[in-house]
Amino acid sequence: MGLKTVVFSIVLIVVLFVSIIATVEWWLSEEISTPEFYVGVEFAYSDNVDDLKALVDKVKDYTNLLVLGAVQMSFNQTALTESCDYMYDAELSFIILFTDTTLYSSDQTPAVWIVEARQKYGDKFLGVYRYDEPGGNQLDQGRSRLISRDNVAAIGNYSNAAKHFVNNLHAHLEPYLAVCDRVYTSDYGLYWFDYEAGYNTVFAEFGANHSRPLTIGLCRGAATAQNKSWGTIVTWTYNEIPYLESGDKLYSDLKLTYDSGAEYAVVFSYPILGSYGTLKDEHFDALQKFWDYMLRNPGNHGSIKDEVAYVLPTDYGFGFRSATDTIWGLWNADELSAKVWSDVNTLIGEYGSHLDIVYDDAKLFDAVKGHYDRLFFWNETIS
Repeated sequence: MGLKTVVFSIVLIVVLFVSIIATVEWWLSEEISTPEFYVGVEFAYSDNVDDLKALVDKVKDYTNLLVLGAVQMSFNQTALTESCDYMYDAELSFIILFTDTTLYSSDQTPAVWIVEARQKYGDKFLGVYRYDEPGGNQLDQGRSRLISRDNVAAIGNYSNAAKHFVNNLHAHLEPYLAVCDRVYTSDYGLYWFDYEAGYNTVFAEFGANHSRPLTIGLCRGAATAQNKSWGTIVTWTYNEIPYLESGDKLYSDLKLTYDSGAEYAVVFSYPILGSYGTLKDEHFDALQKFWDYMLRNPGNHGSIKDEVAYVLPTDYGFGFRSATDTIWGLWNADELSAKVWSDVNTLIGEYGSHLDIVYDDAKLFDAVKGHYDRLFFWNETIS
């Protein structure tokens, strides 16, 4: 082989290698710039703009979403706009927490800011977070419950409870739905009725060692039946320091969320324990590891298919945390509760995160029937 032939061969190999590297880099950049999946942090531990900027700088290379969950910042539109400008310049998408519109001054209404933000930030401004944990508050009769136990006699039955919950919640969302395409919340129960009230997306809470497949089945089933989107948010595992789960468990939860077909995964950071709230190096390492997994495995998104569904009776607002959980937070468990709890756990043992949980809703049931390979009903024997 002559010298020219050898040189030509070496040059050709180098060109091919450079071409392959460029193609891979282009593919990765395409995955990052047009994500099917949003992953990030909820900033809730401070109302200081500098603290938010520090968190953005920390995570911007391996996340694409930040939820600004410090409600006090929404009352200061100068700080809010500065924060959003910084997130936008960092190429992060963002969701902003707002509260009751009547609490804002007449010259700082959220509606005006939102309309201007949609024009200024485009699709980086994903939408508004409004009314935290409406279903969970109802089940536990929390301070933000929508129906009080004092009204049980007037409510009378499960169907009326569903109507009151949906209508009362919709009234809180309506001012924001009028000016914003997407309104979000996180919750740990009654997801179906959150969606009926008007939410576009609900983040199902992973926390307190609750069953991940059960949580996914309830939220994904509700979203699928109502043609909405869903995600998860990793909240407190402990009611004391360190609050959050380990980095290894966080990575596992993020991966399960992605593989189960969600569109969002968020890590909640509150209160402030260090420079970044409850987040430590192990959590940032988990986010970075997951980001790499997501980019390298686009085909794994939704690989855990929702193949079967358990069908509940209409308006049965059971809490699904134990066989004796409340119904709508208004009634104690009834004669069906133990069976439903047993059925669902039996099916999770068989199908894992391939199981969804839906309601026997006449308006939606044709779509539900066509989506799943098999349906199991509350009034049949599950063994």
